[in-house]
Amino acid sequence: MTTYFGAIADDFTGATDLAGLLARSGVEVSLRIGVPDSPPTGTARVEIIALKCRTSPVDEAIKDTQTALDWLRKAGAKRFFWKYCSTFDSTPRGNIGPVAEALMQALGADQTIYCPAFPENGRSIFMGNLFVGEQPLAESPMKDHPLTPMRDSNLLRLLEPQVTLPVGLANRHTVAKGPKALRERLASLKAEGVAHVVVDAVANDDLFIIADACQNLPLLTGGSAVAMPLPKIWLRQGLVNGRDVKREHRFEDGPAIVLSGSCSAMTNRQVAAFLGQAGRPSLKLDPLELAESGVGSALDWLSHQDLSKTPILYATAAPDAVREAQARLGTDRAGALVEAALASCAVVARDLGIRRFVVAGGETSGAVTKSLGVSRLDIGSEIAPGVPWCFARSEQHDIAITLKSGNFGSEDFFAKSLEVLDA
Repeated sequence: MTTYFGAIADDFTGATDLAGLLARSGVEVSLRIGVPDSPPTGTARVEIIALKCRTSPVDEAIKDTQTALDWLRKAGAKRFFWKYCSTFDSTPRGNIGPVAEALMQALGADQTIYCPAFPENGRSIFMGNLFVGEQPLAESPMKDHPLTPMRDSNLLRLLEPQVTLPVGLANRHTVAKGPKALRERLASLKAEGVAHVVVDAVANDDLFIIADACQNLPLLTGGSAVAMPLPKIWLRQGLVNGRDVKREHRFEDGPAIVLSGSCSAMTNRQVAAFLGQAGRPSLKLDPLELAESGVGSALDWLSHQDLSKTPILYATAAPDAVREAQARLGTDRAGALVEAALASCAVVARDLGIRRFVVAGGETSGAVTKSLGVSRLDIGSEIAPGVPWCFARSEQHDIAITLKSGNFGSEDFFAKSLEVLDA
């Protein structure tokens, strides 16, 4: 099957987030973990490539995304999407803007949009400012993110240092007037030489207007939600098959485990809620202890647990504790130690018979999926908006795995995820 739509995501949870929303339509979605080594075969109409480049050096991120773009073009894709976090996670240098500009150049695109809004999860954009719930981004818990602290809420100011071409705004007043008005605004900005356009959105209806107005742009960029309406447009236009392609997903019988590396405010609450349930075996991983003694004691602890009780291993901690570990070890090393430890725990868990994995945190998800040797995910039902169960092969075993972005899901997410899968 020739691919119509190709997407590149800057982390693994973001890729499953996008896949879950697109799969709501019934259109077949294929999610690849990294760029496949072989030429495209057996492709779906929607192909998503998950990379781990959110905090990579800019040159490396551009190289990785260009490789992904080349593969998607060979698969036949005609429209492309650069997916990043709904909280616009980035540094003053990138990687959101530099990658977008490089993709535009490769595709011959002279304009694209930026819309990380996700109203279902409380992410909205008004007059170019991003809100998390009722808080401006810079006043939300994202200000204390351990890797990409967000200290400005204005997307235009965040984007301008990352790109070489002018940045502009299509505000909510324009969007509310409908697709025609938005197309006219984009054309007017293009005439002024504006290549990068932040687009406001505060409700799902805005997303449908934006998708309708921008569907023919060679490249769209944003969070997953702005892409969500696209399959309905394609179905209406006959560009994709409307048949029901949902398959029965199978995974082997076996217990579950929770692996949490995210230190977001919501994940802290989710870990606390899960620990509050009687009988849950739990082990907190400390980066300082990992640096001194390694992961051996955690692996030994895991091997002696009653796995039927769904153990949880977590490095989730409050911002002050995260900053202390980073100060003593360095930001990169502190994160790498946690990722490597949870990845090792995932492999041991699988070998002990675990077949259901609940993973929290983008960097952790990348490390875990790679350690399990997962190269492709089939998308199942959503646990929460943007967080589906996925199904994969790992060392000849059929497993179920969900990869949760740090701030997504309700406080009871970990327990709820297992209930959804068992339903």
